[in-house]
Amino acid sequence: MSTIDLGFYPEDKFAVFIDGANLYGATKALEFDVDYKKLLDFLKDQGTLIRAYYYTAIIEDQEYSPLRPLVDWLDYNGYTIVTKPAKEYTDQQGRRRVKGNMDVEIAVDVMELAPHVDQILLFSGDGDFRRLIESVQQKGVRVSVVSTIKSQPPMLADELRRQADTFVELSGLSGIIGRPQRERPAPDTSGGDDYDDDFEDEDDVATVS
Repeated sequence: MSTIDLGFYPEDKFAVFIDGANLYGATKALEFDVDYKKLLDFLKDQGTLIRAYYYTAIIEDQEYSPLRPLVDWLDYNGYTIVTKPAKEYTDQQGRRRVKGNMDVEIAVDVMELAPHVDQILLFSGDGDFRRLIESVQQKGVRVSVVSTIKSQPPMLADELRRQADTFVELSGLSGIIGRPQRERPAPDTSGGDDYDDDFEDEDDVATVS
């Protein structure tokens, strides 16, 4: 049993909401990869886990998406997967970019499940969720946020940290839910396709067991 404080009581019923792109960006900055089997086992030890959601956008016109094996594994191993097609556009420099924000999907599911749980665990540092947290708190639900302030720049918006009942530093979980990061190739500086900050880089996804 971990000594990490998630802000839970032993009798709590809780749900987990993972912003896939945001969690990936945070763990990449902290230089570790998530083992999603370890994560689910850890969560089940914390109380009564009602549901664990994972959200990500996927580029549908690619012949092969490196995200697909991760999504399929999660779907078969205890996670509820929510996906949507990523949107492509061209920025002012003429570069192809991909946008895949899942904020609305996360907000809808949080509001629908809030009446059935005591606690919500949100894996995201996105400040846009501050009002969502405030709303479910008004319904009597406690909210813990998992992100990091140890990266440069910090991945956690200050307003989100202030609103949450409990802040969990992601780097403190690395020894519990992580595995050593694979050696990464040198960054591509050729000026090709690029991705928005709120979209998970499909060239390097988190590892699963």
